[in-house]
Amino acid sequence: MTVRFILDGETIELTDVDPTATLLDHLRCKMGRTGTKEGCAEGDCGACTVLLGEVDARDDAVAWRAVNACIQFLPMLDGKALMTVESLSRAGMLNPLQACMASNGSSQCGFCTPGIVMSLYGRCIGASGCELPAADILAGNLCRCTGYGPIMAAAETVSSLEQDDAALVADLSLLSGRATAGRHGTRQWFAPRTADELAAILVDHPEARMVAGATDVGLWVTKGLKTIETLIFIGDIPELRAIEESGEGVRIGAAVRYADAHATFSRLHPALGELTRRFAGLQVRNAATVGGNIANGSPIGDGPPAFIALGAELTVRSKAGRRTIPIEDYFIDYGKQDLRSGEFVESLWIPRPVSGDVIHISKLSRRFDSDISAVCGAFNLSIREGRIVGARVAFGGMAATPRRAAACEAVLVDAPFTIGTIERAAEALYTDYTPLTDVRGTAAYRLEAAANLLRRLWHAAQGDIVSVLELDAIDG
Repeated sequence: MTVRFILDGETIELTDVDPTATLLDHLRCKMGRTGTKEGCAEGDCGACTVLLGEVDARDDAVAWRAVNACIQFLPMLDGKALMTVESLSRAGMLNPLQACMASNGSSQCGFCTPGIVMSLYGRCIGASGCELPAADILAGNLCRCTGYGPIMAAAETVSSLEQDDAALVADLSLLSGRATAGRHGTRQWFAPRTADELAAILVDHPEARMVAGATDVGLWVTKGLKTIETLIFIGDIPELRAIEESGEGVRIGAAVRYADAHATFSRLHPALGELTRRFAGLQVRNAATVGGNIANGSPIGDGPPAFIALGAELTVRSKAGRRTIPIEDYFIDYGKQDLRSGEFVESLWIPRPVSGDVIHISKLSRRFDSDISAVCGAFNLSIREGRIVGARVAFGGMAATPRRAAACEAVLVDAPFTIGTIERAAEALYTDYTPLTDVRGTAAYRLEAAANLLRRLWHAAQGDIVSVLELDAIDG
């Protein structure tokens, strides 16, 4: 089968598609669209930012999102629209955003500029994340010339532009919804459009690598130069992209992107919303999925510690049926998860926090924005009449898997909610974990930081200022 997408009103059809060929390489090497740059080839710098669009059935419009072309595999484009920086200039004329950036000195060496233009253009036309401040939208775009001052000024000068997608909606409707598959040499790929189709494919290909956003697997290819024989692209299965909210909690489909989950998570609890906002840069949140962040079992994945502390349950599915497990039981050991042959992660259920419970989630990283956790701590304390009657404490970056702190929880439960209890529980963390030393932090740093995050919970519960963001809000 072919991969079809729309670029500047033209339907592009690709045959004999290498399943791990990146959109960036295709644009630069096959299409001559060299405005899209390669800076890091790992989704970190934003120089390769492009916009992808698909029909949003809720309002019959095109929903655009900024993504990193360097870790988008070509089959993931099927049925979508694409905009590159070349798409913005018509008949040799710059659009208003480009003209403003050119005139106010936003571009210095110019290498990062196309990616920055695409991120800000997405904001101008109401793309995913457009409700965020410009600084948040640009967190995934690195300017090494430190030209952010004029860039931010341009963002405020040109913050809205018209985008006529009426014809594009009709064209995309003709392309979307079909299951696709392909073969390239000895390698093969599948792109099912229903969960039943996915379950059936896994029966015949249990060894296949499932890919949703490719924000992790993409690096296996671009940095690890890994060859993957069989891939299944699951990012366009509607059942896996569903969000269901109720008075009891939230069910999140495995293929829901973090950017799309942000508002829901914020309503569930502000701390979870803030964690999601700091989950990498916007381009990564526009691709990375909640299920993928869980399924790959990384010990430093941002979501799992929070989900564990909130008492979430994971539903996995196969052709034979479903089973539901506490999310902490899914993580068995480093690189080993409770996922049997033919199974896939289907959804995540998070119960709604009880009013009055003390919930605190903190992420520590070397860069505040767009960086991987060194330590991520999540705490959920049920307090009744001054006593802690229940405690769920989980950390990422402290062990081979995201893991609960059993000794710490034992100290907290049935104890008064006092600083003395918190101090004893903080000491217990030293028996719960034996972290590694790596480039993100030493073992001693991680242990001390984990204990301090528990102390931060106490101070936050007392109404004390515990972060620079709160100081900024007061100063503002």
